[in-house]
Amino acid sequence: MISRRNFIVTTGLATTAVLASPSFAFSMNKKEIGLQLYTLRNELPKDVKGTLEKVAKAGYNTVETYGFSTKDQFWGLTPKELKKILDENGLKAVSGHYNLGSFLYDGNTEELISSIEAAKILKNEFLTVPWIDEPFRRNIEDYKKIAARVNEAAKMCKKEGLKLAYHNHDFEFKKYNGTTGFDILLNETDKDLVFFELDLYWVVHSGNDPLQLFKENPGRFKMWHVKDKDKKNNDLNTEVGSGTIDFKPLFAAAKKSGMIHFFVEQENNFASNSFESIKSSCDFISKNLL
Repeated sequence: MISRRNFIVTTGLATTAVLASPSFAFSMNKKEIGLQLYTLRNELPKDVKGTLEKVAKAGYNTVETYGFSTKDQFWGLTPKELKKILDENGLKAVSGHYNLGSFLYDGNTEELISSIEAAKILKNEFLTVPWIDEPFRRNIEDYKKIAARVNEAAKMCKKEGLKLAYHNHDFEFKKYNGTTGFDILLNETDKDLVFFELDLYWVVHSGNDPLQLFKENPGRFKMWHVKDKDKKNNDLNTEVGSGTIDFKPLFAAAKKSGMIHFFVEQENNFASNSFESIKSSCDFISKNLL
């Protein structure tokens, strides 16, 4: 995560800034606020260009893509076509969610290879695994198989200049004889190759503490999803700063987490419309957390 302000003039000033603001301790070039484009999944298929223009105008400068497929690519656009629109709006797709076809389950590399090629064209830094289908996460042995596949995918990504990350929901925190699927994924993947995108909402929703995860696994969580829990219905999202999650101590611990990118995401329960919601979240983060 980086800052828009070029205020670091001398080493002494830099040290002062780091001590004064924990968020600046891990990046000092510019203020970077990202959006997971799944938030706008109803708008993008209708008008990619117009939607991304509104994302940039709302204050975002990075995005995380979703929905790539070998058939439809990105909402009917090739990766090159999407990259052009992103560039025109000053947006960088630093990460993308790629389902990898059936690779995690049977080792078929066809869609993984296509996803890597798409990620390279978009100049993604991270290729992120977003989900495990329910039949393949029923027990600890299932998670061990997934961890092994993730390690394989990470090696393929590294050869192509990419990093691999895994994005959690709440199901990974289900306990099996005292351990969890998330424990297996953390402990049985290569720390130098496999990173994690921690969805703060889902961690809290599962009854766990992100700060404890940072403490136990320092530097492992290179990306976050930032979405808030609705005050009336904790199963729903709300605009960042409008719900029950206190993000200030989490952002203060960003260096320990290892976080270098974060993405606002809101899956439901928009206050007025999705564009107003993403602007509200961006404004709150810019004014209160960075």
